[in-house]
Amino acid sequence: MIQLHDKYFTPYIKADSIDSTIKKMAAEIKADCGDEVPVFIGVLNGAFRFVADLMKHYNGDCEVQFIKMQSYEGTASKGTVLQQIGLNQDLSQRKVVILEDIIDTGNTLTEIYKLLENQGVDDFKIASLFFKPTAYTKEHSIHYIGFEIPDRFIVGYGLDYDGLGRNLSDIYQLKTTYMTNLVLFGPPGAGKGTQADVLKEKYNLVHISTGDVFRYNIKNKTDLGTLAKSYIDKGHLVPDEVTIKMLNAEVEKNPDANGFIFDGFPRTEAQAESLDRLLTEKGSQVNAMIALEVDDEILVSRLMERGKTSGRPDDANESVIRDRIAVYYKQTAVLKNYYQKQEKFIGVDGVGSIEEISIRLSEAIDSL
Repeated sequence: MIQLHDKYFTPYIKADSIDSTIKKMAAEIKADCGDEVPVFIGVLNGAFRFVADLMKHYNGDCEVQFIKMQSYEGTASKGTVLQQIGLNQDLSQRKVVILEDIIDTGNTLTEIYKLLENQGVDDFKIASLFFKPTAYTKEHSIHYIGFEIPDRFIVGYGLDYDGLGRNLSDIYQLKTTYMTNLVLFGPPGAGKGTQADVLKEKYNLVHISTGDVFRYNIKNKTDLGTLAKSYIDKGHLVPDEVTIKMLNAEVEKNPDANGFIFDGFPRTEAQAESLDRLLTEKGSQVNAMIALEVDDEILVSRLMERGKTSGRPDDANESVIRDRIAVYYKQTAVLKNYYQKQEKFIGVDGVGSIEEISIRLSEAIDSL
């Protein structure tokens, strides 16, 4: 995460992805232009890096000009467009490609269309590195699009926030919510508890372990604890409604939290939906389900070794260990599918030193 002026921005699109996309756009434009020499017109200030890199990848002769249009102040469009630098040559018989850094509402694009039409340019196309389809309000054609993105304010690679950020090679998005909520999973022996402790300290998150929450409520004989114990004593599963109320109480104990690590919940799709509703009511959401992935044989070896000192009988019986791992996969498969549909599932390699695994987890969280 970075800070520009008074706002924070989080990583969004990496420089190598931008470069490969521009290379593809350059090839598409070349295929359309054929042997004709196009005139690239970059829209300043934001498109200067886009123009330079597209020309680098363009496999043919080309010319370049710039125009300067301004419609943004801070993080919002002013709604009006000012032309500050104009065209200085006759382009009426030329093939023109306008290079925009980003198109959102389309106000600037409308002015560009007017400018070109007034100068008699009838053969032109629009290329935009970034495009926000949900913010776009015009009907003008955009012929080449690098990335379609949600209606988010972004900086980097030529785009700025009040003058800062243009020099960044990656794209960053404005951090509009300061809560990061994670569902952390890992099979027995994956080191989930250890990593949860590392992550909560690094990101200042509240770790909510369902097991700990149950034990606290039962030990302190809260109303929910007494209700949960009545089901447990009968050998029944505690209803999701009771569990989610316990979690809600834990969340409400920490109104100023940067976010939460949910450990041991959800276990079913119905529980995942309940958790979504709980967080939505609080103006937040689950940002990701992160699962530590470790080969079964490594897990068995770890737990058998742990069993020599832990005193836990379920760590000393290989058959029991394999059954626990199988149960984990059965539960995780349902949730993996649920969060994959929301593009929120992240698998992380859980083999290596504690520090190595922590770095991988941090990279996954920082990418959200």
